[in-house]
Amino acid sequence: MMRTYTRGAAVAAAALIALAACSDEEPDAPSAEISIGDAWVKASDEAMTSAFGTLSYDGDEPIAITSVTSTAADRVELHETVMGEDGQMIMQEMSGGFSIEAGGELLLEPGGNHLMLMGLIQPIEPGDVITFAATLDSGDTFTFEATAKEYAGANESYHDSE
Repeated sequence: MMRTYTRGAAVAAAALIALAACSDEEPDAPSAEISIGDAWVKASDEAMTSAFGTLSYDGDEPIAITSVTSTAADRVELHETVMGEDGQMIMQEMSGGFSIEAGGELLLEPGGNHLMLMGLIQPIEPGDVITFAATLDSGDTFTFEATAKEYAGANESYHDSE
C-alpha cells in the first residue's frame, strides 16, 4: 500500500482543493461536482483517528457516499455520533452512508458525522497530508486530501456494531 504523506504550507493549501466526481456523461454535458472544504484530520499516535470537513454537492439529485478508503489506515468508517443509553455521546458506523441533498452540503465535524480511520498504518503527525477516496452510490469516486492538526476534542466513546 502506497502512502502519500507530505508536509509544509504549500501542501496544507492543497487540502482545500475540490475535485470533480467521475462521470459517465457525454463530454459536452455539464457534470455534477462534489468537493470538500476545510478538510482536516486529527493528529494521532493511536490506532484510530477522525477526519472532518464540509462536503458540497451541486448536482440535481441527492447522492450518498457509501464508502471511503485511505492509504493512512486499514479501513475508514462513516460515523455518526448519537446519545448512548447511559446519556453519553457515542460514535457508531452509519448504515447506508452519508446522504447529501441536491445542491446541498454535509458537515463532517467533531461530535457529529465524521470519517473514522481505523488501524492507522503509522502515527499521523500535525502537517501530514492524508489522501482519501470516496465512493458514491452511483459507483463514481472522488479523491481529496486533508491536513493533520492537533486537536484535543472529539474523544467520544466508540460503539462497535459488530
